[in-house]
Amino acid sequence: MPGREWAPPGIDITKPNVARVYDYHLGGKDNFAADREVARQTLQLVPEANAVGRANRGFLRRAVRHMVLQAGIRQFLDIGSGLPTQGNVHETAQDADPEARVVYVDNDPVVLVHARALLKSAPGVEVITADLRDPGDILDSAAVKECIDFSEPAGLQLISILHHINDDEDPAGITATLRAALAPGSHMAISHFCNPGSERPREAGLALASEKLCTEKFGSGRWRTKAEITEYFGVFELIEPGLVPLPLWRPDVSGHRRLAGAFYLSVGGVARM
Repeated sequence: MPGREWAPPGIDITKPNVARVYDYHLGGKDNFAADREVARQTLQLVPEANAVGRANRGFLRRAVRHMVLQAGIRQFLDIGSGLPTQGNVHETAQDADPEARVVYVDNDPVVLVHARALLKSAPGVEVITADLRDPGDILDSAAVKECIDFSEPAGLQLISILHHINDDEDPAGITATLRAALAPGSHMAISHFCNPGSERPREAGLALASEKLCTEKFGSGRWRTKAEITEYFGVFELIEPGLVPLPLWRPDVSGHRRLAGAFYLSVGGVARM
């Protein structure tokens, strides 16, 4: 049928998908009508949503570069990696050190189909099927054990994933299990939807409305406070500038930046053991 959208077998394109909606916000092409409709509704609420998505990718790249160049980390565990796009962890890390190794972890069949097709020939890269809700399963994976030496410092990436772990699924316990597996010198990067509360009441209202939309469409999506997000770093020490709106974390261009309010709805930080 002319105009019919194609997807790999077993992929339901009639229901919106978190990774594909995010792909749309990044300007990607791996999304379908149902995903674009949710993205449209998101943009009605937060017109800067596309720019915030790009800021998230920028934060990820800067965090990885810092881990390689400043902390000497050469192995990375990226959980909830999402659809492969420009500036992935392995591209950024291997640009700084070609010997860097990366394990991508996701439980989304859409992500896994694309990741395995695009990354099958990438050296030092593994892609595994696992769910962040079962961190023990991730840590016990043969592919993870083969690629990651947990007696040496590692870089743990939890980028735009913890806000899709509901409160009753114990995100604090999940992150504690992952932190406990890491050696001294390891680093942990988190980006997360944020409700800025009374400091920015307009954005706090947008956070509540966005959370309602996300929960209705995906069954998950929590805009947590900075205090709640900070707890996921545990005893790890947040490095400067701390947990901040994504464009403000060690920007490539120095100097004061005035941000649109929507950028306060997502924060990111990197902490070291």
